[in-house]
Amino acid sequence: MEKMAKKTGLVVSAHSADFVWRAGGAIALHASQGYDVHVVCLSYGERGESAKLWRKGNMTESLVKQKRQEEAEAAAEILGASIEFFDLGDYPLRADKETLFRLADVFRAIQPHFVLTHSVMDPYNYDHPLAANLTQEARIIAQAEGYRPGEPIIGAPPVYCFEPHQPEQCNWKPDVLLDITSVWDKKYAAIQCMAGQEHLWEYYTRVALQRGVQAKRNVGIASPKVISHGEGYQSLFPRVTEDLS
Repeated sequence: MEKMAKKTGLVVSAHSADFVWRAGGAIALHASQGYDVHVVCLSYGERGESAKLWRKGNMTESLVKQKRQEEAEAAAEILGASIEFFDLGDYPLRADKETLFRLADVFRAIQPHFVLTHSVMDPYNYDHPLAANLTQEARIIAQAEGYRPGEPIIGAPPVYCFEPHQPEQCNWKPDVLLDITSVWDKKYAAIQCMAGQEHLWEYYTRVALQRGVQAKRNVGIASPKVISHGEGYQSLFPRVTEDLS
């Protein structure tokens, strides 16, 4: 009998904590289901998202990067994901053609069954839509027969944009509500690894509770399914199906 390839997921995070706040539940849930989930952190968030570390004094950029990497690695281990860091800078995050090809190579290596990344609009943080655009373009390149001919191309994995900090300002509307109740403890443990942004722990707990209430409402109040925590996602591409249930 032919052995089936293991399912995989790819998460592209602009900064070293974004994947935890916004997709930690999805990562832990799919890891628990046997998926290999890989996280790419484009930046450590060393300038704009590490205020608590800088306020300690006697800090350098290299020390902040080291601390942020340690936090992200600890969180990824809890969630059950592998992780790598591109170190593209922060505020501003910038990517050249070689970076684009590097991410396309990750797509080819991972062969993801789904992709999670940022919203395509975020007026509060230009690094986030840049990460989203980079992810989409790398996906297209990884599909191209003419890119590194002879290598296996990828299929068309669905891309889901995870929740931005202020969704109403980002033209982000969730069309997927993911039940993360069974892995909330893991997500919160990963959140607690992000000591450099402790002020966000309670905020993202409230977000998860709110999405949990909405998820429960959308399966029906009469349903016996218990949903306490959720994550919201906006899909970029149509779902192809033969079953509308």
